[in-house]
Amino acid sequence: MPKTHVEKSITIAAGVDKVKSVITDFNQWKPWSPWFILEPEAKESVSDDGKSHEWDGKRIGSGIISIENEQEGLIQYDLKFLKPWKSEAKTDFIVEKIDDNSTKLTWTMDGSLPFFMFWMKTMMERLIGMDYDRGLLMLKDYIEKGHVEAKLEFLGESQFEGCNFVGVKSECTIDNIGEVMEADFKKISDFAKANENIVTCDWFSVYHKFDFNKNKIVYTSGVGIKEDPTNIPAGMFKGNLPATKVHTVRHTGPYQLSGNAWSAIMAMERAKEFKKNKKFPPMEFYRNSPMETEPKDLISDICMAIK
Repeated sequence: MPKTHVEKSITIAAGVDKVKSVITDFNQWKPWSPWFILEPEAKESVSDDGKSHEWDGKRIGSGIISIENEQEGLIQYDLKFLKPWKSEAKTDFIVEKIDDNSTKLTWTMDGSLPFFMFWMKTMMERLIGMDYDRGLLMLKDYIEKGHVEAKLEFLGESQFEGCNFVGVKSECTIDNIGEVMEADFKKISDFAKANENIVTCDWFSVYHKFDFNKNKIVYTSGVGIKEDPTNIPAGMFKGNLPATKVHTVRHTGPYQLSGNAWSAIMAMERAKEFKKNKKFPPMEFYRNSPMETEPKDLISDICMAIK
């Protein structure tokens, strides 16, 4: 069976006892879970002592996780997935004191895939790692602030009317997309300032290719235009987003947590809640400006073309 290993860490501004009180009580997992945010209505039950948690959903599958062992700096869990396929994993939290008011928390998972899915090993480790990264950020929020500054709204079907745009096409790794995209939007912002009379409020990215095995993304970022510009800067181009019906999940919160919306819409597709139109790549629209908006209030709409 193909073995998988994931390991992610974060520093939390709280003492060890506070951190342990949250991660050893499943009654406190739902607010920061990178999975329950995808399907808040999923069925769940927590044992009376808070040490065991069962769930069942269309998007997040079903399973059970239980605390197997608690030590001073190590909490070990037994994790069983029942749907979409049966598998087992061992997951740990390693808790390390930095000082009285800060803790390093490391989240690990060791599991395996069915033998016929050996080709998905790298992709699954990367996807679970991304879940862990977001989960740790939300756990940090929950412990430090008492709430998580991220939410999803399931907006459903609508008609996208299409638009002409000026944009930049880039290829980068999944790991450095933030840095590359920031540079792209600097170019687009400079263009928009110089052509403010013709640009619209449609700021977006279109994702042509995700390759989790090769750690590669190909995307176009751009801004809508009402009419053709008199000149287009070097490295940019004019294009068109065609009209299409879309299904939308809205994320409100820091961009680093917008992967929650991506995970949700992909889980909805797998659960056959809509039928994807494969002729059109998925799109991400930015509804307000990070230059004028606090991170907790940033709005991103993840749109998938549907039939």
